[in-house]
Amino acid sequence: MNTVRLTVVARDGVASFLGPGHAIKMLAAACSRNPVTLTELLDYTTPFDADFVEGVRAGLAVFDEHNSAENATAFHTVVQLLSPDRLPPFRVIDELTRSLSLQPVGVGLVLYNLKARRIVQLVNQYGELLRQDRGRIRRGGEPTRLLYTYRLPDDWRILP
Repeated sequence: MNTVRLTVVARDGVASFLGPGHAIKMLAAACSRNPVTLTELLDYTTPFDADFVEGVRAGLAVFDEHNSAENATAFHTVVQLLSPDRLPPFRVIDELTRSLSLQPVGVGLVLYNLKARRIVQLVNQYGELLRQDRGRIRRGGEPTRLLYTYRLPDDWRILP
């Protein structure tokens, strides 16, 4: 799998997680609906790959259960045990998580800034991200014959 780090800056905070390369396009498609929170972004992504979204949500729930802005010891332990390309989803709550959220893995690092309506491809070796495109819907992690289409509103920017 072509793994990529995906970091989302939203009204309700910053979260970072790994995904397959095709998730870059799925999240861009979700951005075409102008989400302002991570929850909205994931809700809008669900029709494209529900299993991927469920994995992100479950990972963040575990993170939230064991960590807080005042005490991230549990996640710091995980960081010592796993390589960056194996880390579970996490929220940015301190300098370590901020640094990890900006560290490319696999085919890259893409930042989705919902507040500024920008998609920043800090590193994208997966493929060109377009303002208007289509992608394949996935079920059970496998591509189907069904396609989704999207077009980013004019006030959204894609930066290289």
